[in-house]
Amino acid sequence: MTASLGDRRRERIDALAARAGALPEGDGGVSLVKSAFRRLRRNPVFLIGAVIVVVFLLVALFAPWLAPRDPYAQSLLSEVRQGSIPGSREGYPLGVDQLGRDLFSRLIYGSRQSLLIGVVSTVLGAVAGMMLGVLAGAFGGLVDTLVMRFVDIILSVPGLLMAISISVLLGQNQVSLMIAIAVTQIPLFARLLRGSMLVQRDRDYAVAAQALGVRRRNVVLGHVLPNSLSPVIVQATLSLATAIIEAAALSFLGLGDPDISRPEWGAMLASAQSVLSVRAELAIYPALCIIVVALGFTLVGESLREALDPKFRR
Repeated sequence: MTASLGDRRRERIDALAARAGALPEGDGGVSLVKSAFRRLRRNPVFLIGAVIVVVFLLVALFAPWLAPRDPYAQSLLSEVRQGSIPGSREGYPLGVDQLGRDLFSRLIYGSRQSLLIGVVSTVLGAVAGMMLGVLAGAFGGLVDTLVMRFVDIILSVPGLLMAISISVLLGQNQVSLMIAIAVTQIPLFARLLRGSMLVQRDRDYAVAAQALGVRRRNVVLGHVLPNSLSPVIVQATLSLATAIIEAAALSFLGLGDPDISRPEWGAMLASAQSVLSVRAELAIYPALCIIVVALGFTLVGESLREALDPKFRR
């Protein structure tokens, strides 16, 4: 009777755990990655964000084949008049801009610039921030104090103001734009990885490894650091959305690519300001692209945060 009661309790616990997403029915425990993936598949917010991100990546990668026309060709310049810009017509689904260039093709090619700037700046910021975070989290003491005070100095300056200052100092080009955005993201990754490593450093497995005589460097690089990367990966996804918005903002202010003819959503938004009263769509379409893509990365990042964080598991 006792064994039967224990079996029923065990089955009930396993069933509740399976319904909560912690255990698959009929199986034992699963890894964190597999458990998170199963929750993400059932999360409509993640699916919506993933669709937006995948479409954005495909459009950016295959822009030369998807764009119906040359984004630089001023094919309808002869039809542009003062107070009149041709709208949608056959062969030009979104019409043309004030220089007679196909707006749809320029939006497609603009996604490549946003993807390039967003990915490169996020990678640079993540690498630099993680290096500082590893130093602070692994050594502690004086090293931790010095690193964190340096990070606090960067945080004391508003991000956009710092990005503008760096862009002005380094000159108007894409490289300086990427560096400027990367610098504003360094404190996020540094503080996040440092905090995660401080938690992992005091876990039983790390203390036991050191007690057994394992070198501190091996403990940090082989155990503490890999177990501290989950929040960094989530933050990188969210930082991509921020990088795309900041790149558009700097380009809008004239601090982006010096080649103003090159399609870029922020620059397109800025150039449309002079013709808003004539054709507002020239500003609306690039703005919508920026908003939708940033929303997609944000939805994916927030869903990953919930899936990997034990506090959100239900």
